[in-house]
Amino acid sequence: MKRSALSIHHENENVCVGRVRFVIHTSSVTFVALWTECGYPSVLQPTFRERRPEIPGCQIRNAGTNMESTYSRDGAGDHIPSFAERLNQLSKKRRQLILPIHEHPSEYVLLPIRDVASKLKTDPATVLRIVRGLGFDSYRDFKSYLHELSIASATSLEGMRAHGDTGSSILSHGHKALEQDIRNLHALRNTLDMKRVASLAKRIHEARRILILGGDLAISLVYFLEYRLIVLGFPVSSATTPGISSNAARHCGKRDLIIAISFRRGLRQTVEALQQAHANGAHCVGITDTFVSPIARFADECFLMPVEAHLSNSYTAPISFINVLLTVCAHYRRSRTVRILKKVDQEQRYGFRWYRG
Repeated sequence: MKRSALSIHHENENVCVGRVRFVIHTSSVTFVALWTECGYPSVLQPTFRERRPEIPGCQIRNAGTNMESTYSRDGAGDHIPSFAERLNQLSKKRRQLILPIHEHPSEYVLLPIRDVASKLKTDPATVLRIVRGLGFDSYRDFKSYLHELSIASATSLEGMRAHGDTGSSILSHGHKALEQDIRNLHALRNTLDMKRVASLAKRIHEARRILILGGDLAISLVYFLEYRLIVLGFPVSSATTPGISSNAARHCGKRDLIIAISFRRGLRQTVEALQQAHANGAHCVGITDTFVSPIARFADECFLMPVEAHLSNSYTAPISFINVLLTVCAHYRRSRTVRILKKVDQEQRYGFRWYRG
């Protein structure tokens, strides 16, 4: 394994996440440590290349940076446990010892095991025993998981502080924000699996009903996707409040399609509605940014994409993904789409909604 100040290249190794094992091939993943101008590490980002990790019983397919992949389960019951579930496997004393890592993963993700042990006021052997007690084969596997956990738990304040150099001008911050959006788009373009998008488009065409779940800032994505699917003539509805989400998911069944959108730790109303719909037999698709998200854990398949930004989340990549999905849906049965758009064309030309000056 080659190391440098800015990157770590993993070569043909196994990374175990609970009962699910990632086989990471040479050049398949590069962990890149981004350094702030003041010299401190901020976020450790994995950038996926063309080759993809293989998982027994599951499938991981790339869809962008930060573990941006499509994740699908085969229904055999494979489950990636949350950190809280892992902690329950430990004794009370060991849970208390490791708890600071759970609460502040970004402070530990770049540290070698000796430094972690020093910070926790224990020895490396004890840390390794705890790591194995959490279900990881090695400390390196644990760090890979910890990196994803740090992405999921990131806050707007942390992003602001990471890019808070007072020596930079206002214009410079604006350019950096734009460059980050461009990087997010490039990651999506380089790794999105169009076969999986086409498979989802097929499900959209065949579904009895489509329910889109989301809340808070993700409401903008929910409404955008819902509106465009309505224009294309699909039986779609949205649920963006706790009450509507719970009741709508309760009535979903095997012929229905659920699309849940939530990033970072996941919005509770979206996650619980997703779980309810999945328990009823509906096919559940998640859109999120990391495989440790509860959206990825509970969905049948999940598209992961970057939302990295200098302030809060950037939905540049998710919007682009939705545009790709809608385009594939439109061309999946082109003659049907053309018939529908001929009617839409008349309204867009002569409808009362449009201003005539």
